[in-house]
Amino acid sequence: MKLNTLSRHTGLAVLAVAAIFAFGVAPAVAAEDCYRGTLDKRYCDRNRDQVADLPLDPKDWVNPSTIIFSYTPVEDPAVYAKVWKGFVDHMAKVTGKKVKFFPVQSYAAQYEAMRSGRLHVAGVNTGGNPVAVSCAGLVPFAMMASKDGSYGYEMEIIVPANSAIKSPNDIKGKTLTFTSPTSNSGNKAPSALLKSEFGLVKDKDFKTNFSGKHDNSIMGIANNDYVVAPVANSVLKRMIDRKKIDPAKIRTIYKSQTFPTTGYGHAHNLHPEIAAKVKQAFFTFPWEGSDLQKEFKKEGRFVGIHHKSDWAVIRKIDSANGVTYTCK
Repeated sequence: MKLNTLSRHTGLAVLAVAAIFAFGVAPAVAAEDCYRGTLDKRYCDRNRDQVADLPLDPKDWVNPSTIIFSYTPVEDPAVYAKVWKGFVDHMAKVTGKKVKFFPVQSYAAQYEAMRSGRLHVAGVNTGGNPVAVSCAGLVPFAMMASKDGSYGYEMEIIVPANSAIKSPNDIKGKTLTFTSPTSNSGNKAPSALLKSEFGLVKDKDFKTNFSGKHDNSIMGIANNDYVVAPVANSVLKRMIDRKKIDPAKIRTIYKSQTFPTTGYGHAHNLHPEIAAKVKQAFFTFPWEGSDLQKEFKKEGRFVGIHHKSDWAVIRKIDSANGVTYTCK
């Protein structure tokens, strides 16, 4: 499988292909004559809600003895194994299944693990959700929110505190460090916004490179290794709260509108009874005093989402950037 969002960046494409081969390739699936929209040919979207439908034949439903769960690799995966432990235990209790946290190292590895049937439940980053939906059969159903139901984060463009850059206009001629090609706040949104609001076209008006993850970009800015970088301020706030960086070393020169945050979903072919219990685990998780609450301080519960409407703004950003969800 080759994701076109990676193909324009040779180095990352090589890493993505390596990750895909590490997981193996799923057996060929006979294509059904059905509406798909942006979905890969192995999926169907009969109700046109922009996510893959459950296969019609119950023989194609997956009922694993162990549910594999992963969280988007925006930061050190080792940190999140502990953060999610209480939730994993809760899911195991609700579903009656063993549940294992899988610390994926890259976005491509997470998509391919679900596409090949090795991953059943996942939290996928904002920008990667449409890719995972179209290419891996992710069915998003939940997102973290505060107790009053509000949710989301902003993209901030940050520079070292002592930088001469005062506004996005000053980025011209400099090198901007994105996180990864599929990241909304780390690549897609800033690319579209810098072009539409400031007339700055990447790789024309400014040079670009990639750090790989949000925490890499944030640390790079704090240590003066990078000149300017767009990041998700939700990650930035968590790193400040954990005292991983000194906020005095970073300055924000741009803040975007609010975007939806990580979307949690299950594989399209997960047995419907198991999928229902997985959803129950999310919506009944006791946040008070949990490690999740300690890590995600703004949030206090999971709320339901609809990919078609809640991710419309992200799809518009992708369209502005000429991104399509082509899977091979």
